[in-house]
Amino acid sequence: MLRPEEAQRPFTVTELANEIKRELRPLTALLVKGEVSGMKRGAKGHYGFAIKDGQSLINGFLYADDARRVTTLPEDGQVFVFRGRVDFWPQYGTVRFVVDQIEFDDVGKLRARLEELKRRLEAEGAFAAGRKRRLPFLPRAVALLTSPTGAVIHDLQETIWERYPNMGVVVYPVQVQGAAAPMSVARALRRCNQEQLADVIVLARGGGSFEELYAFNTELVARAILESRLPVVTALGHTSDRTVADLVGDAECRTPTEAGARVVPKKSDLLLQLHERGRRLDREITQRVARAADRLMNKKQRLVLLLPALVRQRVERLARAATELGRLSPLAQVARREEALRDRGRRLNSAAATRLARSRNELAKRRAADRLDRALTERFGAALQGLEHRRQRLVALSPDGVLSRGYSITQDAESGAVLRSSAETAANRRVQIRLGAGRVGARVDEVES
Repeated sequence: MLRPEEAQRPFTVTELANEIKRELRPLTALLVKGEVSGMKRGAKGHYGFAIKDGQSLINGFLYADDARRVTTLPEDGQVFVFRGRVDFWPQYGTVRFVVDQIEFDDVGKLRARLEELKRRLEAEGAFAAGRKRRLPFLPRAVALLTSPTGAVIHDLQETIWERYPNMGVVVYPVQVQGAAAPMSVARALRRCNQEQLADVIVLARGGGSFEELYAFNTELVARAILESRLPVVTALGHTSDRTVADLVGDAECRTPTEAGARVVPKKSDLLLQLHERGRRLDREITQRVARAADRLMNKKQRLVLLLPALVRQRVERLARAATELGRLSPLAQVARREEALRDRGRRLNSAAATRLARSRNELAKRRAADRLDRALTERFGAALQGLEHRRQRLVALSPDGVLSRGYSITQDAESGAVLRSSAETAANRRVQIRLGAGRVGARVDEVES
């Protein structure tokens, strides 16, 4: 059996969710201090994260529009003071703290991180004076990277056009404060370098607190300035601390007016200098023409004085040339060549006679040598024939020759002595018989004398 309180109508899920939202409605405009964890950016630019302390954790949420307005975007591990409201999201069944403003809780830690960044950049040589790019004397145009509204853009344009009325100015609107400012400035710097519409860049802002200028103390902006091919002039306003952008920039100005005067010369001064240099150039040309005319007159007078001597020199030179021409005339050269040919003919006849006599002597010597060769050949052939005849007789008379005709030599087997008569052996003695080819061992059966 149900009790009365158990018999009441149950809530639907939607009714319960609406009831929770009504109960949470007073929790608006709250300040919450905590450490950021799990910071993530969604597809639509919203951010989700957790806010925690030593004992508890609550989910936080930052809409994209609010993210563009905050001074800096939180990172994991940082402690901030968040302003916002507690809201219940029925579709997910979650409670979140919706943030609309973020303030630093510990500026000291932020400054410590900034000093660590400065140390790293300085170790890389990013602040060295030798790395700084020189500003152009007269740029084609000036690129202004600043907020499109406010006094800064007005002061820059007014200063530039007051000094040089027809100077080109290209404005690249950027966010100079808030979480999106570092990326906005870095993208504008890269775009300015890609388009190359200007020769120098002015990065400007109208000053502010340490927190408001934090975008210009980020590594993202510093790297974009270092990578720029165009020189970068910073004009971030009167601040007690120099930002990292000031340190890596190529020139630093305190105000937009100072920056405009730094990048653009006065056109009136240039025209005055040009006029003065034109006058000096005219004077110099007049003086040089006068000096050249004086030198020409002096040379004319010297030429008049030297003309007779020059005429004599030319006459003597012509006489020497005529003599040389006579020596080099074709008839004289032909005569010299004929004499030279006759002389060579005589020398050739003499050499030919000498060579003919030598040839005759050599011919006689060759004939005698041929006769000697034939005689030696005949004698050598006869000697070879006699030698062959004697060799054949020696072979026929040698023991091997005799044996080859069927004869044999008998030797005593023990002493090896040749047996020349039957008296030199006895019955039953062993003998060896040497034939024309090989030997035969035998025993004596009978001896006859």
